[in-house]
Amino acid sequence: MALADIVERIHAEEARTGREPGSTRLIAVSKVQPVGRVEAVLQEGHRLFGENKVQEAAGKWPALRQRFDGVKLHLIGPLQTNKVRQAMQLFDAIETLDRPKLARTLARLMGELGPCPKLYVQVNTGQEPQKAGVMPGDADGFIAECRELGLPVVGLMCIPPLDEEPSLHFALLAKIAARNGLAGLSMGMSGDFERAIAQGATSVRVGSAIFGERVYG
Repeated sequence: MALADIVERIHAEEARTGREPGSTRLIAVSKVQPVGRVEAVLQEGHRLFGENKVQEAAGKWPALRQRFDGVKLHLIGPLQTNKVRQAMQLFDAIETLDRPKLARTLARLMGELGPCPKLYVQVNTGQEPQKAGVMPGDADGFIAECRELGLPVVGLMCIPPLDEEPSLHFALLAKIAARNGLAGLSMGMSGDFERAIAQGATSVRVGSAIFGERVYG
């Protein structure tokens, strides 16, 4: 099965680069995947998944969680402020914290709902206007602002530009994380996760290489 192949490649890259075995977690990106494919990966024993949309996750995961113990779910797509309440109740981690308004909404609801999911600040390492994320030059200040609000920021996330060497962006993200005392680095996808591991990724987000091509429509 594809899952076993990806896990083997992760372990091999950890060994090649001198990383501690098991120091890179695999987030299986199940967005827009038929439930049958997701169930097959769950039956293989995998328990960490990523979804892009709150509404899709809400329609898919409550029933699956009743059948499979120990599932952890990460939001890896943009989060609208009007979906924050639902997201906080559904996800174990939100990887797309990218603006002050969202930070303030999370902080307000944390006081009402209780513990907040773990948070990753999304950094727009390529400074692409069409892409979400704080600019690299604004990251330190935004992380400090989130901490002042009491938010549980544990790491950073990025999605490098398609036409640039991803390792440069992974190295930049690692540098920002290090100077802010953040251990979590969510970076690397199906086509470049080994390069991300070499730059210190603590989690990689792999979808189509595990599940097959997504089925839209």
